[in-house]
Amino acid sequence: MEFKSMIRLLPMLFATLLMVACGGSNTKKNDSAVVEAMAVVPIFDADSAYSFVEKQVSFGPRVPNTQAHRNCGDWLEAKLREYGAEVVDQNIELMAYNGTKLQARNIIAQFRPENKKRVLLCAHWDSRPWADCDPDAANHRKPILGANDGGSGVGVLLEIARQMSAVPATVGVDIVLFDAEDYGTHKADHSVRHNMDNSWALGSQYWARIPHKSPYNARYGILLDMVGAPHSTFYREGVSQHYAASIIDKVWKVAADNGYASYFINEEGGFVTDDHLYVNEYMGIPCIDIINHDKESENGFGPYWHTVKDDMSWIDAATLKAVGQTVLAVIYNEK
Repeated sequence: MEFKSMIRLLPMLFATLLMVACGGSNTKKNDSAVVEAMAVVPIFDADSAYSFVEKQVSFGPRVPNTQAHRNCGDWLEAKLREYGAEVVDQNIELMAYNGTKLQARNIIAQFRPENKKRVLLCAHWDSRPWADCDPDAANHRKPILGANDGGSGVGVLLEIARQMSAVPATVGVDIVLFDAEDYGTHKADHSVRHNMDNSWALGSQYWARIPHKSPYNARYGILLDMVGAPHSTFYREGVSQHYAASIIDKVWKVAADNGYASYFINEEGGFVTDDHLYVNEYMGIPCIDIINHDKESENGFGPYWHTVKDDMSWIDAATLKAVGQTVLAVIYNEK
């Protein structure tokens, strides 16, 4: 993804069902008790999500056309099937900005596919082929592990899938893992900078034009990107605000209600070229991006971004918990 703000612009535990009954021992026999059922929201296991991120990183950089990428993709698909999803693979050839043909793979996991009331959850699972923002120029052509940039969002979604396998949500949920998001233009390739924007998020560009099923629709979408760093702050990202302000309102309120207002900052942030842009523009599905915005960082994301430092040292279970529990509460309260 590319930042375009001022810079460039559980053991498994489950919540018990709460029943509130009005009346007491003095209630007359002909008075009917009023019973209100509250949503059952599973407890997000941050340690489990952390282990899912760690497993992805163990394969090495998940760059298209590499064995690590193929191995991780197979593991992701198997894991989602293990959790009861109907999985569709989009095996596609995509053309990178520099002419490289990428053997890419969008992985779509459908929970309750028969349900017409659907919510889209997504993240990218590939990692950047170049650490072109690393302070050491010797690393500018080295691939990155992408623990936070890619791995964290996928880790959260895998834990959500695990929870849904035990306690299904009322609505149908599609988890889409986009490929080739991070194969955007290398900073040094100035000759092709005119094509920089569309060189990012290639997998979501494809899926948004040719979805796994047609017609495809969802009430809204939530994209997770870089949601694992310690003390992350998630602002109201600009593209999300433009297309889906009401969804931001919904998610940020749930976050605040669950005690995560220090992560979900109810202020405007910058604009980001990310997978949600094409879900909004090509599919017309209001989709928001929950993405870390570090206002103190020179690049807007953090010192690890697109560097060889993006490893497990930048993954914090508390941040994964804040994001995962918020998203679970949102979808389990959807009617």
